[in-house]
Amino acid sequence: MPVITLPDGSKREYAQALTVAEVAASIGAGLAKAAIAGRVDGVLVDTSFLVERDVQLAIVTEKGADGLEIIRHSTSHLMAYAVKELFPEAQVTIGPVVENGFYYDFAYKRPFTPEDLAAIEKRMAELSKKDLPVTREVWARDKAVEFFKSIGEHYKAELIAAIPQGEDVSLYREGDFIDLCRGPHVPSTGKLKHFKLMKVAGAYWRGDSKNEQLQRIYGTAWAKKEELDGYLHMLEEAEKRDHRKLGRQLDLFHLQEEAPGLVFWHPHGWTVWQEIEQYMRRVYRDNGYQEVRCPQILDRALWEKSGHWEHFHANMFTTASENRDYGVKPMNCPGHIQLFNTDVRSYRDLPLRYGEFGSCHRNEPSGALHGVMRVRGFTQDDGHIFCTDDQIQPEVTAFNSLVRQVYSDFGFTDVAVKLALRPVSRVGSDEVWDKAEAALRASLTASGLTWEELPGEGAFYGPKIEFHIKDAIGRSWQCGTVQVDFSMPQRLGAEYVGEDNARHTPVMLHRAILGSLERFIGILVENHAGAFPLWLAPVQAVVTSISEGQADYAEHVAKMLRDAGLRVDCDLRGEKINYKIREHSLLKRPYIVVVGDKEKAAGLVALRARGNKDLGQMSPQALIDRLLHDKCTRSSEV
Repeated sequence: MPVITLPDGSKREYAQALTVAEVAASIGAGLAKAAIAGRVDGVLVDTSFLVERDVQLAIVTEKGADGLEIIRHSTSHLMAYAVKELFPEAQVTIGPVVENGFYYDFAYKRPFTPEDLAAIEKRMAELSKKDLPVTREVWARDKAVEFFKSIGEHYKAELIAAIPQGEDVSLYREGDFIDLCRGPHVPSTGKLKHFKLMKVAGAYWRGDSKNEQLQRIYGTAWAKKEELDGYLHMLEEAEKRDHRKLGRQLDLFHLQEEAPGLVFWHPHGWTVWQEIEQYMRRVYRDNGYQEVRCPQILDRALWEKSGHWEHFHANMFTTASENRDYGVKPMNCPGHIQLFNTDVRSYRDLPLRYGEFGSCHRNEPSGALHGVMRVRGFTQDDGHIFCTDDQIQPEVTAFNSLVRQVYSDFGFTDVAVKLALRPVSRVGSDEVWDKAEAALRASLTASGLTWEELPGEGAFYGPKIEFHIKDAIGRSWQCGTVQVDFSMPQRLGAEYVGEDNARHTPVMLHRAILGSLERFIGILVENHAGAFPLWLAPVQAVVTSISEGQADYAEHVAKMLRDAGLRVDCDLRGEKINYKIREHSLLKRPYIVVVGDKEKAAGLVALRARGNKDLGQMSPQALIDRLLHDKCTRSSEV
């Protein structure tokens, strides 16, 4: 007589063993229809799972994260089923869930075409309408190997053969298709209705370039049609906003093959960079940071002492000179400890805050590079705070407030907070990690923040708080971070004299707000679709004349604006005014200032704002006052 405890704490007693589906039906017809899986004592199971003892049970529907993952996993199998029906000679390999969707790798004699994808998607819809049961079967390993060999699925047979001998394997059957999988899956194909196949890419068997090349079909799946439509719309918007395309179009930056993962900044792009750097420099100054600069290359011995050589060497660029090995710095923290160590420090000196626009290099795989978002050479708004144990919470709490204010100034108000905890590969004792993680939790509580915990995702030297900003089309970007590090200062010999006149090791807080400036600028480009708010715009206004007769007046107005501290271009070309207005609109200039004979005679200007807004005539001084107000308030509107 199993007793089942539900998520609300209520208990239900049953006279005999029953399935998860039957439990759902006993609660209500609506839940029975919505159920796609269950979570029994924390483990996800199929609705066919038999409950024979007392358990805690949650019915999984499409509404939660578990349900969505199961829908996507099951849709990958539905896609494989459709591929096998349309292309019987294709071999199925591996098909996991990924962010926002799934993929499945296939071995086939020719490349899949866009027309093939359309046919596969159509066949998936037909199989969904049949509402075929999806059932789990348990086979002996050797029987499964022989079966898949007999139907020509040699990749699948190889996967199963790698399972220890004597173990059983889990298979799932839907219609005429059967596949290896641990599950769980939806109870029937009718639960899979809202999907889209996205693209085909190359992939190697088992991820090894020495193996056969396969074809990877990517797809997305959602619980509701409006969620699928919303996601596809977001992708369309993201393509329009692609920072690589806009970087060229707006003359901000470019990348080229001769310098993979490194950015060539054009004058307009460097203007945006400098505005951001000077803003952050004021943040440093106003919050007690001393700006510093450390060397790019440090001796291997220092990287070994810090732990980077052991844990990060594969991502470091190295060089040698006069029989000495050096590492090009992938991060700034060891250098800041060298600064700390140049003097005898007292507890009265703490907290000591260093900030650096530190240029770092990491040997990222070429396949991972992506515009300015993922590069090999980047600059961090990096800071390190040396403090006592008692100062951790107030310092981190203050930083939590500061980082949200900075994001607000850049127009990001939707910020998610995550706490990344100890990874498997790490330095320091469990006791030290317990203390560091507890300190970060306490600071988040003191800040009044809610957060999600990420087990195993901390840095090798300490746990970290991550700040994720949401952009204008709903994408999330991890930028800021603060980390508690008890280990590196000790490894590199940092000490201060305490109130007891004894030597102590300081705690080191690693913190960044924007993260990589390159990446943050890429995020800003895409968030604003290249239409920067006035304070960041590389050209804040363009003064353009209607004809040659107003050239001197246009130059006079442009000079007044420049003298007021504004970034202004002057367009005196002999083109038609509508042509010039259109051209500067495509370059997303915040303001276009037009002067003709009437404006010149009256000492006025005609003002147009981005978005084809006609703001009428005004005096040059009124124009200056308006632009300076927008600039100072960092308004995203013009």
